[in-house]
Amino acid sequence: MEKLKVDPKSSPEGKVSNLSTARAYLLACSLLLLAMFLLVGVLLVSIADHLNHDAGEHSRIDIENALLSVERVAGSTVKDYAFWGDAYVHLHQQVDVDWAFGRQNLGSTLFADLGFEGVFVVDPTGRTVYSVIDGQLQTVAVQDWLHIPIEPLLAQAREAAVNSQSVSRLVQADGAPAVLAAAALTPGTDPSVKADSGPASVLIFIAKLAPQRLAALGADFGVQGLRVAPPGGTAADVPSLRLRDNAGVVQWDSDDPGHQLLVLVVPLVTVAGLIFALMAWVIQRRSTAAARIMDSNYATLQASRAALLVSEARFRDVAEAASDWIWEVDSQLRFTYLSERFDVITGLKGANCLGLAADDLLASDQGLLSNWFKDHAHRPNAIVQCNYLSGDGEPRICRLSVREIPGQGYRGTASDITEEVQARRRIEYLSQHDALTGLANRSRMQEFLEGKLKAVPTLEQPLVMLSIDLDRFKPVNDLLGHAAGDDVLNQVSRRLQGCLRGDDLVARIGGDEFMLVVAGMSSPLEVEGLCRRLIDFIEQPFYITEHEVFISASIGIAMAPADATLAEELLRYADIALYEAKESGRNTWRFYAGDMNARIIERRQLEADLRHAIKNGELRLDFQPRYRIEGKRLAGAEALVRWEHPRRGLLGPDVFIPIAEETGLILPLSNWVLHAACQEAAGWPDDVMISVNLSSTEFQRGHLVARVKAVLVETGLNPARLELELTESVMLNDEKVALDTMQGLKALGVRLLMDDFGTGYSSLSYLRSFPFDGLKIDRSFVGGLTASGGDQSIIQAIVGLGRALSLTVTAEGVETLDQLKALKDVQCDEAQGFYLSVPVNAQAISALITGRTD
Repeated sequence: MEKLKVDPKSSPEGKVSNLSTARAYLLACSLLLLAMFLLVGVLLVSIADHLNHDAGEHSRIDIENALLSVERVAGSTVKDYAFWGDAYVHLHQQVDVDWAFGRQNLGSTLFADLGFEGVFVVDPTGRTVYSVIDGQLQTVAVQDWLHIPIEPLLAQAREAAVNSQSVSRLVQADGAPAVLAAAALTPGTDPSVKADSGPASVLIFIAKLAPQRLAALGADFGVQGLRVAPPGGTAADVPSLRLRDNAGVVQWDSDDPGHQLLVLVVPLVTVAGLIFALMAWVIQRRSTAAARIMDSNYATLQASRAALLVSEARFRDVAEAASDWIWEVDSQLRFTYLSERFDVITGLKGANCLGLAADDLLASDQGLLSNWFKDHAHRPNAIVQCNYLSGDGEPRICRLSVREIPGQGYRGTASDITEEVQARRRIEYLSQHDALTGLANRSRMQEFLEGKLKAVPTLEQPLVMLSIDLDRFKPVNDLLGHAAGDDVLNQVSRRLQGCLRGDDLVARIGGDEFMLVVAGMSSPLEVEGLCRRLIDFIEQPFYITEHEVFISASIGIAMAPADATLAEELLRYADIALYEAKESGRNTWRFYAGDMNARIIERRQLEADLRHAIKNGELRLDFQPRYRIEGKRLAGAEALVRWEHPRRGLLGPDVFIPIAEETGLILPLSNWVLHAACQEAAGWPDDVMISVNLSSTEFQRGHLVARVKAVLVETGLNPARLELELTESVMLNDEKVALDTMQGLKALGVRLLMDDFGTGYSSLSYLRSFPFDGLKIDRSFVGGLTASGGDQSIIQAIVGLGRALSLTVTAEGVETLDQLKALKDVQCDEAQGFYLSVPVNAQAISALITGRTD
């Protein structure tokens, strides 16, 4: 009998073998897919971590760039003030607090307008000689305020000054980071200021990065919630950055793109895993039947392929969840793949861009991308910045990160950095332009001027520099506020621009000062025509908050190459000509001339001589006697200061008082006069008064009440015998301050007289509102007075007004007997003038008083 042949596949053993194979295959596929899901999870976590890390690094770079920009601005600002000849004179060679704080050269505006909470000047010995904190004058050492040693900073600032540079750094102030900028005080380009041989004083500006300022700075650079880390340290999940120079730690709110990615994708992957587990369970139950049927093997294969497709879809979702778009190009640099984020970010259709050459879509400042890829794409972390037009036609900027695919092409990601680049350009713009008006600032103007001078202007086609200062602008700020002043400055800027051509430059260099650089003018007449137009335009009314404001301008003119060929000299000569224009009555213009510089040097020398005269007793007092008209009895004398100049001889007050008021010397000069007059009058009889003239400047600053009180105590003079004469200008500057000061003087017991009565437009209102004891009729009325008429009716009216207000009335400038008789007829109380007595020295006035009592 033939042996029966059995098909192994049909035997029970064959069936077991097929089932085991099917189960083994199923297990292998399950393990493979499980490994793929684990790989997907690892990749997701890795991608999320890299996204978070990249976002954090970008934020750190943005924060460092923001702080560097603040440091650069602070360093530039402190350098502008430190390399200034006037600052060198008033804060290094001497410490003139009135010049620095009172005149707002380095005063509260640095806090109010520029945000510097601390302004300090440290002298060569390391002592803080001037400090302004939060806009208020203080006596605090910078090291005590900052709680850090400053000697290394001072050395760095002085060393940097050799190269005309400043130093800046981050520090801690009151537990918060702050920007510190320092520069050594130097004469700058002012040839009239001679530098000392020793070490220079150092000017220090400090701007705290307060919470609001820090948050705003971060927002400008795309970093949200930028703040100082709490004292207890930062949480592990909060991004932070330790600032340079131990200035503290800052933290911010991270966008956390990796977390967003996981929140979006992980649920999808989890659902896919559950579906796979369910499928695996079903397949396992049917594995026996599937092993018997070949078709079931095919179905299992199809299911595996479907799982792979699902896995690939999950990977695509991961790519599309990223903030950047992903791209691939072939070896010919034609796009073969663009992620869906490309459509969202660029506004273009990715399907329309496939097959397009990279150079047709993107442009780079570094040339064709096809050339750049060949030269740089093989390097690790290759990055190139490109420009393109978005779907709505707007120019955009992106940063491409490039990886080479050997033999196939290139792939990478693209990040949109348009806002970042615009912010950087904005910072660069502000470094060259005035923040208020948008005009060029001093730095831009200097650069423009030097460029024009390199073109070598000729006498036939000179380069004209106009220095413009607004007249009557200060009352606008004082009466209407700084917002109104800013509005006026903006309107002035537009009017100046409207007078020039496109290739000329208008710059605002600070306050109400402007500079114009004009080319193509062939004659002085043409320049004068431009100046006339400029003044006419500026004199037109400004309408500010329902007020009609009128201002004018003074203009100084310097031309290259006739006056100078260097930018610094041209600027200085234009300023000298401007000074001459203001001295000539303002609302005009002056061309620079060589003797102008000599006059300024002479004036500065006279200022130095006056400073020396006050310290070394070159001043003297004369006295103008004042008589009671009834009985012609000596009632008192007015102190008149004279200057015994060693070379110029005897100088009257009309020569040096204006210089003293302009330079701040009026305070020590007035102190000398007041003390000398009271000292002399202390030996006179009790019924003889002494009168001293006061400047309006002393009411604005100088602690007048305290000074007068100290002189009275030192000299022992009865306050009732001291008369202080002041003019109407005292009340015009600030009525409230003037009234408070006058009430303080009256509390001391002194008498107050209004001098030059009748020359102002509102004297009557002041007599009623302010505590005057007497008035002095101006000599212009007395000069035309006769017993038969003339100005007698005016004098009579003034005398009647004085009597109605219980004021003593004194007539000045009495030079004839007829004038004296006319004054007696209208019952004027007192008189002084050359007819009665010329001014006499101290010995002569003592002799007059002695003769009166004999």
